[in-house]
Amino acid sequence: MTAEMSTKLVFHSGLTKTDPHQSPVVIIGQVKHLTQLKFQDIRNKLEPRVTEDVFKVAVSSLHPSPTDSCSLYLNLATIAALPVKCSRHNTPSRAHAVTRLVQSCTVGVDESIVIICERSDVYASGCAVARAFPVYSRKTGSSNENTTVSVEFVIVPSNSESGDEATELTPEELKVLDDAATGIRLAARIVDTPCNEMNVDNFLQEIRNIGDALKIEPTVIRGEELAEKGFGGIYGVGKAATVPPALAVLSYTPPGAHSTVAWVGKGIVYDTGGLSIKGKTAMPGMKRDCGGAAGILGAFYTAVKANFTQNLHAVFCLAENAVGPNSTKPDDIHILYSGRTVEINNTDAEGRLVLSDGVAYAQKDLKANIILDMATLTGAQGVATGKYHAALLTNSEDWESIVVEAGLVSGDLVFPIPYCPELHFSEFSSAVADMKNSVADRSNAQSSCAGLFIAAHLGFDYPGIWMHVDMATPVHCGERATGYGVALLTTLFGKFCNQTLLKSIAPDLDVKNESVAKKLRKK
Repeated sequence: MTAEMSTKLVFHSGLTKTDPHQSPVVIIGQVKHLTQLKFQDIRNKLEPRVTEDVFKVAVSSLHPSPTDSCSLYLNLATIAALPVKCSRHNTPSRAHAVTRLVQSCTVGVDESIVIICERSDVYASGCAVARAFPVYSRKTGSSNENTTVSVEFVIVPSNSESGDEATELTPEELKVLDDAATGIRLAARIVDTPCNEMNVDNFLQEIRNIGDALKIEPTVIRGEELAEKGFGGIYGVGKAATVPPALAVLSYTPPGAHSTVAWVGKGIVYDTGGLSIKGKTAMPGMKRDCGGAAGILGAFYTAVKANFTQNLHAVFCLAENAVGPNSTKPDDIHILYSGRTVEINNTDAEGRLVLSDGVAYAQKDLKANIILDMATLTGAQGVATGKYHAALLTNSEDWESIVVEAGLVSGDLVFPIPYCPELHFSEFSSAVADMKNSVADRSNAQSSCAGLFIAAHLGFDYPGIWMHVDMATPVHCGERATGYGVALLTTLFGKFCNQTLLKSIAPDLDVKNESVAKKLRKK
């Protein structure tokens, strides 16, 4: 079998000296930052091939619409400009444009990428570069194996700063960039890998590998044991597959923690739709239905490496939604881990079933006061919030704003959808069970309804914070996975990390989280 692509990313603060003829270079930044740049600041990457006059002319010729680039020396030294415009719902780092420019301007050999940006955009920009270098490939004769890409930062002062902010990145900050890139590329590799190589067994091995790297032993419940312990959602979805379903948990419990955070990921390694089977054009790409679990695995690795200070649990709900003699049938009724009964009226609405078991486990067994589930849950998400923004549903107005802010800062964009169970949850009414698993009216806030189904298994009176991130469309760009979620979760919970770069960009959680913890202690 062909080896995976092995481009190595190495992050640097400041510029190493290279000759573009031997080591090509791409310089990326906003025009306003590139014009601030003096040739002496960048000469280490350009001399002796590029003169100061050529550099100045190239910068002045850039007119991004939305991006632009100019060759400085053959195709071996390029300067590229990010979009000028950035609306309030876009990331100021222009992370998506960074990824596209890296993909289009790099040449696939040992080379350098120089990012010119403000300090607040360093993390998002580094994560954006990582997305441009996917790992999984089964192409024969791959030409970019065993290459090293040096990612180097020149930090320019922001308009809001007094000029005394650090212009160098510390070794600790470079390390978190490296760990985040590892997490993003891990998540993307899992999502890109087809089910014949990434079934439940394989995914469990990926979890064990991360556990070994972090010295954490995973908890695994699978197969018939799921049924015996009441995980009717995960078991019902995965019982027809040759490889049995599983619930797996990685737990990090540092001393002195006062909050318990659970990240719950949908890990459907392939989704045929079950007996409510998908059509021939809808099924290709369903290897990506494990994107939520993959993103949480990468984020967990990065967060623990960044010295997470609170209890952190990553819960993986793994199954293959297959067709076979043991398939769940429409009209079947399953008892989920919450104790609630669900009448199945659509076997292709399976993600909410496995996640419902996952969040109930996080509440009942892990005693989490902050629960975030992430999933490629609904095709309707792409209609509601588009290709770039995940849909966010939460029971907390404060955390709704916090997650949106984290999306803007990290580059993993998020936008809220209506949280209104009193108007929407009646879509799941059943005459014979507590609820059905699919809505009666598919034109009525489908993505909100799907999230509310999960919340119902916590209970709408759950006193903690619950957040649901539906990233069905942002999980990929074209035919490649994006590693969505790693940057978002590590930024969102950056204040819980003992790491300066993440703390500096993370939204403030302290006040909101403290009040939630107090509520739970009173119960």
